[in-house]
Amino acid sequence: MARYTGPVCRLCRREGTKLFLKGDRCTSGKCALDRRSTAPGQHGAANKKVREYGMQLREKQKTRRYYGVLEKQFVNYFEEADRKEGMTGENLICLLERRLDNVVYRMGFAASHKEARQLVLHGHFTVNGKKVNIPSLIVRAGDVIAVKETSRSSEKFKALAEAAAAQTAPKWLEVNAEAFTAKVATLPAREDVDFDFNEQLIVELYSK
Repeated sequence: MARYTGPVCRLCRREGTKLFLKGDRCTSGKCALDRRSTAPGQHGAANKKVREYGMQLREKQKTRRYYGVLEKQFVNYFEEADRKEGMTGENLICLLERRLDNVVYRMGFAASHKEARQLVLHGHFTVNGKKVNIPSLIVRAGDVIAVKETSRSSEKFKALAEAAAAQTAPKWLEVNAEAFTAKVATLPAREDVDFDFNEQLIVELYSK
């Protein structure tokens, strides 16, 4: 299945929650979910009985769309999380948090996961001093993520650095906005992720 390229506000309406796919627009009065909270489509406003499978599917789709990963990628992450020690659902969320594009987003150097993915693809970031253009790269504790030297002088990244300095980064990241860098102090734990996920529903879906 190809990557979704349609109106992303429809995805928020479909999942019934803000996925913050449009950056600042999602917190403004222009947010499509605030203006029209029903699901998209001809029958979006109809009252439908949601069964157990439907709840599990929606939770999986919400998580997958929030992080911007394809279905096959998501399945691979789940299988890897299942092989690790501990709770599979928590392992899954923490794996997704460690994606490079998500780290860039958490640093405050992108307004959305989509923008973070584009910036990584265009080679604007380094990991431990080496240029990386793979958004799905999984970072490790001790890794240093930085804006490439030649990109720091652009007005775009100067503005992003100012915005990052005003934000509160998650405690597992040590962000230095003035130096355009962030260090992975420790691996993220489930309690470090403040978005409303019910990962147990995802585990139940794939355990059938």
